[in-house]
Amino acid sequence: MKKGCTISILVFLAIAFAGALFWLYQKNAQPPVVYETEKAEVRSISKSTVATGNINPKEEVLIKPNISGIIDEVYVEAGDYVKSGDLIAKIKVVPNVSSLNSANNQISTAKIDLENQRKVFERQRTLFNKGVISANDFDTAETAFKQAQQTYNAMVQSAEIIRTGTTSGMSNIAQTLIRSTVSGMVLDIPVKKGNQVIEANNFNEGTTIASLADVGNMIFEGKLDESEVGKIKLGLPLEITVGAIENKKFEAVLDYIAPKGVNENGAMQFPIKGTLVNKDDTFIRSGLSANASIILSKADNVLAIKEGLVQYDEKTKKSFVEVEVSPQKFERRTVELGVSDGIYVEIKKGITKNDKVKVWNQVKK
Repeated sequence: MKKGCTISILVFLAIAFAGALFWLYQKNAQPPVVYETEKAEVRSISKSTVATGNINPKEEVLIKPNISGIIDEVYVEAGDYVKSGDLIAKIKVVPNVSSLNSANNQISTAKIDLENQRKVFERQRTLFNKGVISANDFDTAETAFKQAQQTYNAMVQSAEIIRTGTTSGMSNIAQTLIRSTVSGMVLDIPVKKGNQVIEANNFNEGTTIASLADVGNMIFEGKLDESEVGKIKLGLPLEITVGAIENKKFEAVLDYIAPKGVNENGAMQFPIKGTLVNKDDTFIRSGLSANASIILSKADNVLAIKEGLVQYDEKTKKSFVEVEVSPQKFERRTVELGVSDGIYVEIKKGITKNDKVKVWNQVKK
């Protein structure tokens, strides 16, 4: 019995020993790790942040009427180019019944006063010719008659303006003819023939008849997150990409950063503006969505490597790379880094273009 147990134990130990030998053999038989290498290259690197927004005219002018009424005719369409003074629309005045009735009553009163002053004037003139009254009394009567004439004419003109919106002798400044105040493109005509419009005054901004703008002077208007706004400053260059215009980038200059942010969905957004430059002849429609890359820093034609090749010392936190000095033999070299775009990083000194840098974080097959 004891002899059988001893034999079983010896057999088990022999099998375990054979397995250990086989495992060591398999381990030693694995090929050594072969590290790949990459060389530095000359390229341009830029560090930027992105803001989303729209392309809009720098100045947009709203044409509003100075008199209330009904649109009688519209002479332009959206997309037309107009000059300052060109006719845009015509308004037909709908008179206020109460105001018109009051004006007619004032005309009647002024007419009665005019007839009375005419009689007094004729009587005073007869007496003056006979030498009964003095020249001063005659002049007083003549002045009162002329003033009554002026009052009557003014009442007639007021009634005509209430009825038609204009009067004789005022055709050049007739308020019923709406004209452009600037030169540019008609962006929108929000009214149609037959629409009622309200005049612009101190209590009402009035109805917009047309909106005009110089489409050759466009700006980017967007918003930037509060985490990025501290990195930018006025005068930085922008690269504008318009979604509706493929394979085209427009240059701009950042010329406005809002001092106050706007809370949107719990995050503070700061409005920014950038004026487009060198827009060439490309027609950009107002309101098109666009992205602006704000160039924070840029390095042209510099030596660069992939940022994933850079390692950092655990104690000193200094950056270094491993350079191949002989087949699969590497030495450590400290490098000075420059501008990084998150993929490539500028190498100011530490290696040359011909050095082979170890890919230390390569993925095992």
